[in-house]
Amino acid sequence: MNISSIVIRMQIFTIIACPALALPAPAAKSGDQSVAERLRRLEDREEIRQLLMDYGRFLDQRNFAAFSQLFAESGGEWVGGLGSAKGPEAIRKLMESSIGTGKGTMGSPNFHLFTNETIQVTGDSATALTKWIFVVRSADNRPQPYYLGHYDDTFVREKGRWKFLRRVASTDIPPEETTTKK
Repeated sequence: MNISSIVIRMQIFTIIACPALALPAPAAKSGDQSVAERLRRLEDREEIRQLLMDYGRFLDQRNFAAFSQLFAESGGEWVGGLGSAKGPEAIRKLMESSIGTGKGTMGSPNFHLFTNETIQVTGDSATALTKWIFVVRSADNRPQPYYLGHYDDTFVREKGRWKFLRRVASTDIPPEETTTKK
């Protein structure tokens, strides 16, 4: 048996044994998104995920100059238990005055953990819902979840980069000392 007859037999076997492999891929319907559009949406979602991670990293580092630059110049807003502020400079000042900028500040050292994010992208705007856990060091030097909550976000693409247009921080489960015991 020569090589060409082996190749022909393999092709026939493939057609008989695996008919789906022998068929051409179905053509995209006119209403379907192109591969480029789908890829762009995935890239946008990944950039927004990175924005969410940068938010937590800069917040935990008390780097409020970098933190504030995550918000849109054109009206970026932060709303939460510390108050609210609009615009990067006002957001920076709110964080510095309410949290502080050095070690030994509110809950330091601490970590923000983000999970279960859902991101919806539509062109140059997007929305997201993200769960968060604020973890501090306990009296016995162990990680202790302190607050649990969620963020409701609106994003905008500004100068080719995703920024927070509005971030609302809600506490769903406050620390034990602020809850009413029955």
